[in-house]
Amino acid sequence: MQSKLRAARAAFPHTVPVLTGYVFMGMAFGMLLASKGYGAGWAFLMALLIYAGSGQFLAAGLMAAGFDPLTMALMTLAVNARHVFYGISMLERFKQFGRAKYYMIFALTDETFALLCSARPPEGMAEKPFYLAISIMDQCYWIIGCTLGGLLGSALPINTQGIDFVMTALFVVILLEQWREKANRTPALIGLFASLACRVVFGPQWFILAAMAVLVVVFTLTRRPLEKQRKEGAA
Repeated sequence: MQSKLRAARAAFPHTVPVLTGYVFMGMAFGMLLASKGYGAGWAFLMALLIYAGSGQFLAAGLMAAGFDPLTMALMTLAVNARHVFYGISMLERFKQFGRAKYYMIFALTDETFALLCSARPPEGMAEKPFYLAISIMDQCYWIIGCTLGGLLGSALPINTQGIDFVMTALFVVILLEQWREKANRTPALIGLFASLACRVVFGPQWFILAAMAVLVVVFTLTRRPLEKQRKEGAA
């Protein structure tokens, strides 16, 4: 237990940007869901079992329009397909996690994936408890935000127009956090240019999926040089 608490204390400072983003973004989702007629209980369950911001915002609209399982499944797959590539890219690292690797793969949101790629445990601490603490805390932030938003949305009349822009704002914050560390600028630039190129080539509907596929290939091929650059920058 003491080692888990130590890992949580070490991981917490890395998760602060996600804390601030997830609580407010989760509240936005909870309020949006409440405006569609679904209470805080639904927000809590979706945050616990789905745990995908873009997928949950999409589901809120689809649930309000009428339940269509096939359409919902296909749309969710298209929106969140990038998470498949996150899991594939982390399989080697997660081998040491035992049964916890299944939760680690489930918990790979955009922001958690970025932290797992950039954050490093303190000297003398194993990777497993450190990265597991990051993943658990990030999901707890999301659950708290969604539930609070559901409660507020059910109790107060709130105009939800444009509220889903909070997701874009969070992605910008995560990018800026990575940009502040010189050792992480190359991956950020690769991601930026790959996304812009795929946006031009594949259009707005498919560019996210195409960009993630390109990035998995690029980062797999350049993993060792990027790791070397990160270590030299941290030294």
